[in-house]
Amino acid sequence: MMSDPEKTIENCILMLQQIMDDSTIPRNIRRVADETRALLLKDGKPVGFRAAEAISKIDEISNDPNMPIHARTRIWELVSQLESVPLD
Repeated sequence: MMSDPEKTIENCILMLQQIMDDSTIPRNIRRVADETRALLLKDGKPVGFRAAEAISKIDEISNDPNMPIHARTRIWELVSQLESVPLD
């Protein structure tokens, strides 16, 4: 069964919130998580478009050498969730 895209976005927002609240994650990464969350919360844009925007935002930090392993794992999980949101 396909999951509800809005539900997926909500889940991603929660994941981003956890990243933002984790003080072991470098500040620049938490800032990008916050910016990404803001993109996902923007109503008025189609959900698929918001997901695509969020993926490109997250992409900026996904290869950050200062990212702790547990954060990197969460980011990958987040991206795969976002990629499951259909574009149309």
